[in-house]
Amino acid sequence: MAKFDVLVVGGGGREHALVWKIAQSRLVNKVYCAPGNAGIASIAECVPIDAVDIGGLLKFARQKNIGLTVVGPEAPLALGIVNEFKKQGLRIFGPSKAASMLEASKAFAKKIMQEARVPTAKFRLISNIDEAMEFARQNDHAVLKADGLAGGKGVFVCRSKQEIMDAANKLLQERIFGAASNMIIAEELLEGPEVSVIGFCDGKTIRLLYPSQDHKAAFDNDSGSNTGGMGAYAPVPFVSEKLLREVKQKIMQAVVDKMGEKRAPFVGVLYAGLMVVDGEPFVLEFNCRFGDPEAQVILPLLESDIVELMLACVEGKLLEKDVKLKSGAATCVVMASGGYPGSYEKGKEIFGLEDALREKNVVVFHAATKLENGKIVSSGGRVLGVTGFGKNLPDSVTAAYNAVSKVSFEKMHYRNDIGKKALARGGAREWTRTP
Repeated sequence: MAKFDVLVVGGGGREHALVWKIAQSRLVNKVYCAPGNAGIASIAECVPIDAVDIGGLLKFARQKNIGLTVVGPEAPLALGIVNEFKKQGLRIFGPSKAASMLEASKAFAKKIMQEARVPTAKFRLISNIDEAMEFARQNDHAVLKADGLAGGKGVFVCRSKQEIMDAANKLLQERIFGAASNMIIAEELLEGPEVSVIGFCDGKTIRLLYPSQDHKAAFDNDSGSNTGGMGAYAPVPFVSEKLLREVKQKIMQAVVDKMGEKRAPFVGVLYAGLMVVDGEPFVLEFNCRFGDPEAQVILPLLESDIVELMLACVEGKLLEKDVKLKSGAATCVVMASGGYPGSYEKGKEIFGLEDALREKNVVVFHAATKLENGKIVSSGGRVLGVTGFGKNLPDSVTAAYNAVSKVSFEKMHYRNDIGKKALARGGAREWTRTP
């Protein structure tokens, strides 16, 4: 097959990891990224087009004769970018607008799970503050979620009636997520370790990557408010091959089959956010793209050519492909702006990046950076994802934090315990493939 150019849509840490992996493909001539960031600019040509400017992206793809477009974030998928590109006969990797509803509406996802008999928390849909207050009077603990897209921050774990009322006020009265909380979901509070299981899908067949574990809370020991993710590691030691087979068949395949029945075949990356309760997996959420920061640990552990897999998905030929994985483990530590996920300052110069990259078995993925007067500065909440590799989880944790110690910027913040709970469970698995 002749080489072709690829366009990656997005500009965060996930997209840096995608660009980094895609650039290694034998099928790729050149990689463009829209809009990209300062780190991505070192390996791809960044294009000043916003990720949700579908018209602008479509025009660029046609002008540059892009052979494959890869969509990183959820917003353009929910807006129907895949539908628009396919109308123009352009190859694009990602689910359609209808299939993206699995992430764009938690109420829709719950309905699909009910119909597919997928294990998930009991729930109730709430559309106004009076219903929410009634629910609070009847319950001492619950999880409240915005129905729509909220950048990974629309979840409130409530352990008292007052916390339920406070969360409901933020969602339904203060409207901190705007239209995303026109409806909210009140779920039973499940307890157990969380796991992210992510796989490629062509509408019928699923091929899984290593299970990973995100760390969503802002501070050590899972304290503080929910963020978009402060770090991750893979593989997950307590996820057995038996459990992963159960997740694949009873959860992911069941949902893919149901979406096919609904005439909304799921093509792209399906992400199941799970909680393992007494050894059994329950779905907390579905996403329709790679996780961030999960992508920063699972993509480097992928041995197969990622572009070959993406094309197989687009062409409905994933059954013909096997997914080869590297042995070992990876850990990503997110370096964030002070105050994140609340208010924070931008434009802080970042020092020590070259020193970090000189460390063995390390890649630094830029999440929110830009080049300003010849200097790399912060431009968002989650600034960098420092990923370390090793033959096992302890080695990867050590590599990541050694590199983190070389980097600094004013008021920076990061967790010191990424992978700590997994280390207590005995390290990482020695897999080279998943079920």
